[in-house]
Amino acid sequence: MSSSVSRPGLSIADLRREYGLEGLSEEECDPDPFAQFAAWFRDAMDAGVYETNAMTLATASADGRPSARIVLLKGFDDHGFVFYTNYESRKGRDLAQNPYATLLFYWPELTRQVRVEGAVARVTEAESHEYFQSRGELSRLGAWASNQSQIISGRDELDERMNALIIEYQGRDIPTPPFWGGYRLTPSSFEFWHGRPSRLHDRLYYTRQEDCAWRVERLSP
Repeated sequence: MSSSVSRPGLSIADLRREYGLEGLSEEECDPDPFAQFAAWFRDAMDAGVYETNAMTLATASADGRPSARIVLLKGFDDHGFVFYTNYESRKGRDLAQNPYATLLFYWPELTRQVRVEGAVARVTEAESHEYFQSRGELSRLGAWASNQSQIISGRDELDERMNALIIEYQGRDIPTPPFWGGYRLTPSSFEFWHGRPSRLHDRLYYTRQEDCAWRVERLSP
């Protein structure tokens, strides 16, 4: 049986893009991966990449079952990468059992991607509260309305919850839900990937050493 998947007029196996000559060398990369990430992130913003801060968050349960979804990066510095979610969602449950994750940023306009791996922990309540209060009113109410990742009877159930919350909190402060907040991934490794011709891509891999210095190595594509 053929392993290819196709529909009339569409051959997935033939979908390919030839990448440009521009690449990534060790001499051009910053020895600090956070600085290198910041430079590439600015490049992506300058290139008009839609939702530059969108990233795939990959987690795994205690028994190793993986799951992945797109979330939005809400801050990064030398301490790590921060995102916010419902602690009772699937990703929240995964991280409670297995506090390690991978982030993947893909900026196709620049033929670049960055993979970041590391341990994950919750940010402080103060950080979560500060960010929550910066969100729009409907987004704050939406966090209360959604039992994220739980089965519901239909869209009407969600809309009814939201409408009830709009009435309940009209003219009142909206508190931060106790089941909602932020996580920070502290990197142990980075991989910077740049597309090159003939699928001979550039891949530079940073790993944190025991003295907190970073080692940079080239990976075969």
